[in-house]
Amino acid sequence: MIQLYGFEYSPFVIVQRRILDFGKIPHKNVKVPNHDRSVIWKLTKQRYYQVPVLKDGRQVIFETQEDSQVIAKYLDNKFELGLFPKELRGLQTILWRYIENDIEGIGFKLNDIYYRDFVPVSGHLGFLRHKERKFGRGCLDLWRAQQKLLVAELAAKLSPFEQMLFDRPYLLDNRPRFADFDLFGMLGNYLYTGRYRLPAEHTQLQAWYKRMAKIKLADLPK
Repeated sequence: MIQLYGFEYSPFVIVQRRILDFGKIPHKNVKVPNHDRSVIWKLTKQRYYQVPVLKDGRQVIFETQEDSQVIAKYLDNKFELGLFPKELRGLQTILWRYIENDIEGIGFKLNDIYYRDFVPVSGHLGFLRHKERKFGRGCLDLWRAQQKLLVAELAAKLSPFEQMLFDRPYLLDNRPRFADFDLFGMLGNYLYTGRYRLPAEHTQLQAWYKRMAKIKLADLPK
């Protein structure tokens, strides 16, 4: 059985989990504490410490670059999910880079300021230390002070997706492609604590998110 390693609120883990559920692919979600990734380090033979990591039998799959999409492409090829059609290759690359930079770059900050909601007390120090080593001392306090501005900025950056959804049910055509799952994962992280909602003015995006949460490969016309 396929095993997906990661912490459940990670936007990139949410992407892969939704792809697995979409394809009704039997799998096990293996929780990894953010502050202790030793199991990832061991699993990848000291080649990788980020999440997610996918284990399929003897194969261990993880990203080779920040935007490589190795895991999603592996699942797409093995289970014929239709996520990466040739005619959309360049466009999807542009989209997922925007999604994983502009959207994720704001969403994770807004989620992380409430880390006490989802990180066990025993992991608070490790979480705080990890964030401050990467983003600077006091980063969580800064993001908390900027919360209203960040929420407004995120709404503005989501506007292109709202426009894309005016005349079709998914971002690029009549079925979900990888870009849809990628955006779903970034927004899933932002919404994880239940303290936020999608922007009220983005009604098309709200309807799309509900569709993406439920859609299965078997529901799509062949």
